[in-house]
Amino acid sequence: MRGLLATFRNALAEVRANRASFLSQVVVMGVNDIVWVLFWVLFFRRVGSIRGWDGDSILLLLAVITSAAGISLGLLANARRVGNMAVDGQLDGVLALPVPPLAHLLVRRIEAVNVGDLVFGFVMFALAGSPTIQRTAVFVGVVLASATVMTGFLVLTGSLAFFAGRNEGGELGFHAMLLLGSYPVDIFAGAAKVLLYTAVPAAFVSTVPARLVEDFDPGDAALLAAMALTFAGLAWGAFTLGLRRYTSGSVWTRS
Repeated sequence: MRGLLATFRNALAEVRANRASFLSQVVVMGVNDIVWVLFWVLFFRRVGSIRGWDGDSILLLLAVITSAAGISLGLLANARRVGNMAVDGQLDGVLALPVPPLAHLLVRRIEAVNVGDLVFGFVMFALAGSPTIQRTAVFVGVVLASATVMTGFLVLTGSLAFFAGRNEGGELGFHAMLLLGSYPVDIFAGAAKVLLYTAVPAAFVSTVPARLVEDFDPGDAALLAAMALTFAGLAWGAFTLGLRRYTSGSVWTRS
């Protein structure tokens, strides 16, 4: 654990080394998120509500998904890169260290631009989420669970590259998760809705967590926690099995 904490501190020190660049990237992502929020605000001013979702609830959903994305894509940035690193043979340096490979890989790299999502999400909740002590505690908990589902899904789909030799599946999974998670799952129906609760668990990245903040339900909370543990386990299992098929690139990388 000490080794992982030290690795994370080093990664954080790297992105903070150039503070001007770090802050500018955070601001750029914040501006990008604001544009997306303005779109939804204007949309719901015209339509009122759709299947129980109005302007306030969609802002809460955006606060959840941007915060979770900030953790998964910002603080654990290598979650998205597992497939590329497997295909390009860039895991040599990780395997040579006396630490759990996947855990070390995840905390080794921080993307400053995506940290902007994390900052934006918590600011959004503070401004539009009607925060109380209870709601804030639930928000933090569901964001952590949402980030676990997202990270697990990205590692799982990325690990398919160990077996396929290509990373199209990982990139497809990444874009599907962010695109579908940005919309309330209730606007979908039939097979598409089932998909969002299973193979591409976007519902557990945004919709279910947002509902829990708005109206906490122990059953839904237990389901969200179970999904987080499930995808964390699947990711670890797929990555571990994939390492058995890994072919060294004969390179030493920062990973």
